[in-house]
Amino acid sequence: MGTFILKRVLLLIPTLIFISIVSFIIIQLPPGDYLTTYIQALEATGATVDQSTVDALVKRYGLDQPLYVQYFSWVFGMFKGDFGYSFEWDKPVSELIWNRLFLTLAISITTLLFTWIVSFPFGVYSATHRYSIGDYIITFFGFIGLAIPNFMLALILMWIAYSAFDLSVGGLFSPAYAEASWSLAKLIDFLKHIWIPVVVIGTSGTAALIRTLRANLLDEMNKPYVVTARAKGVSERRLLFKYPLRVAMIPFISTVGWSLPLLISGETIVAVVLNLPTTGPLLLRSLQSQDMYLAGSFIVLLSILTVIGTLISDILLAWLDPRIRS
Repeated sequence: MGTFILKRVLLLIPTLIFISIVSFIIIQLPPGDYLTTYIQALEATGATVDQSTVDALVKRYGLDQPLYVQYFSWVFGMFKGDFGYSFEWDKPVSELIWNRLFLTLAISITTLLFTWIVSFPFGVYSATHRYSIGDYIITFFGFIGLAIPNFMLALILMWIAYSAFDLSVGGLFSPAYAEASWSLAKLIDFLKHIWIPVVVIGTSGTAALIRTLRANLLDEMNKPYVVTARAKGVSERRLLFKYPLRVAMIPFISTVGWSLPLLISGETIVAVVLNLPTTGPLLLRSLQSQDMYLAGSFIVLLSILTVIGTLISDILLAWLDPRIRS
């Protein structure tokens, strides 16, 4: 098991290097750069920009350097905690990302726990009580959860909260705590608001996991080894948890690797709708304005989370099924 984990950890190094290169290239693909976008915005307001100003901005932002020089400068700076400079915000990237990344992680991890806690018992019940009223109800709500887009569910919740309860569900904090430093009172206020994005983002994932576990468990429960164990007098509860459920959990656990990036990408649209101070809206804005260091840092950090999620998934699968270690 230790050798297996070590191999997976060593594979992270070339993977992350490749991710950083691809991220930097993708950000550079659109024509122009931040300075081009900035000048066009000024000209749209009727302002004129002389060449000396343009040259000064180019030198200030290091845009006159070759791309490989800009890339290596950015990557080596990361090891020192320097993620570059945000052109649009006129601030170091490190000052912009950490608080938003923390909130994004808090929402994503809580949503992941929510999907597992809800989907596991409902998936098992749906499989062990096939074609019962409870199974039909779970299936119905599962299809509803898969069919309704996250942003539409967010809009529906906002409308219900405002029209029925006269409450505003936007943001993660009350106005009094939005700019305040972290304290116990702010944490409690945060917990009062976080359930809304968790439910919105986690609904579709929960519905999908319920369907996945139900299908896998039904497939295992009809296999000969289960029929044989049942014929030998093994109780249904012991039979369920010792044999088929363990095997059915393999595809269920494998979803950890792609659930985390899906939650983060799904959080972007929901964050815009609910006005959440997370990475999504800031990443979208940095991509639109071609703020390359800010956008690149977000993409790399979120990619690291994806790789970590895949590593966790591999370790859990190896623990659950020893055949995977070989």
